[in-house]
Amino acid sequence: MYLIPMLSRSRQDYLKSLYALGPDGEAVTTSRLATQLRVSAPSVTSMLRTLARERMIAYAPRAGARLTAAGRREALRLVRRHRILETFLVQVLGIDWADVHEDAEVLEHHVSDRVLDALDRLVGHPAEDPHGHVIPDREGRMARRALRSLASLAEGHRAVVREIRDRDRRRMARWKEAGLVPGARVHVRVVRPLDDLYELDVDGRRLVTGRGALEGVWAEVASGGRRGR
Repeated sequence: MYLIPMLSRSRQDYLKSLYALGPDGEAVTTSRLATQLRVSAPSVTSMLRTLARERMIAYAPRAGARLTAAGRREALRLVRRHRILETFLVQVLGIDWADVHEDAEVLEHHVSDRVLDALDRLVGHPAEDPHGHVIPDREGRMARRALRSLASLAEGHRAVVREIRDRDRRRMARWKEAGLVPGARVHVRVVRPLDDLYELDVDGRRLVTGRGALEGVWAEVASGGRRGR
């Protein structure tokens, strides 16, 4: 059985984190990686030097690290595995979307390509995972979307929720309860920044909340963007 022998789990985690923090090829600092991976800065520096020797990243101590073409291919392969597994866990096993990340993190390192392909077929070759993130194809290609944080929209904007960018289980549970899930149609009715008050229509349901509760919900502004109330 093929179990991704090319790179250790630790190396894979670093590459995937570099992609998550710098998806467009931007450099990522050691401190950001340390926070993301919950390890010490010296440990990050040591691994980055190793990955640089293996030509998976380009690294300079003060400039940070960025994925090379080879590193990006591997990172996207891991992202694809993770998102297919999350979809399987939610759609087939019925695990709540707020609870699947850690399980997928474990499984992505131990499921063969053959099993992954079977799971992909079983869930219908999805284009997105349960959190709305685009799933790369076999060649690592991903559709690009112009998304904005829901918290950044002004009064009158209409949008469709596309992605949930947070792993906090309590926040995700609240978003699900409020209907702020991928595909939800949102109309921003009232924005009062000084009062930290946002009033939204979410698929016909009124939601009154603060800015902080909307950060992490990313949406695609509807054609025409802003309309009258």
